[in-house]
Amino acid sequence: MRTTRALAVSAAAVAAVGLAAPMAAAWNSPSNIVAMPSVIARGGQLTVTVDGCSRGGTMTSPAFRETRLKPLVGAHNETSSGTATINQDARPGSYDITVNCEGTGSLTRPAAFTVIGGTRGGLGGSSTTGATPTDVAIGGGLVTAAVVGGGVFWMRRRSEKHI
Repeated sequence: MRTTRALAVSAAAVAAVGLAAPMAAAWNSPSNIVAMPSVIARGGQLTVTVDGCSRGGTMTSPAFRETRLKPLVGAHNETSSGTATINQDARPGSYDITVNCEGTGSLTRPAAFTVIGGTRGGLGGSSTTGATPTDVAIGGGLVTAAVVGGGVFWMRRRSEKHI
C-alpha cells in the first residue's frame, strides 16, 4: 500500500512540474540589462546585454539612436545583445536604457550608464581657465624661496665641516 501511495504522489509531482514548465516559459520576460562600459565618452561604443530576450528586439536611450538587439547563439538564459554608438552631442550625466523584446515585453534600467564630457584639447596656452599671471608669480616666488633656502642650508652645513 505504501508503494502505491508513493507512486501516486510521484506521478502527481511529475505532472505538476510538466504542466508548470510551459507556463514558466510563457512568463519569460526581460529580467536584466547590463551596459558595458558603465562610464563612456561621447562617440564611444556601448554594448548592452539583456537576459530573457530570446528573439531579439530594440534598445533605446536619449544618448543613442534606437539599436537592434540580436539573440546570442547558444545562450542558455535566452540572452540578446547589441552595440550602440553614443551621440557626439550627448550631455554628460547618467542615462536610462529601455529594452523592447519581441514577444516578451519591455524593461527599463534607470541610470544604466554614464556619459562623461570631453576635454578641451588643442587650446594650449590660450586657455583662460588655467593659471593666471598672479598664480605664476606666486609659484615663481615659492620656487625662488626654496632655492635660496636650500642654498643657505647647504652653505651652513659646508662651513660646519671646516670648523
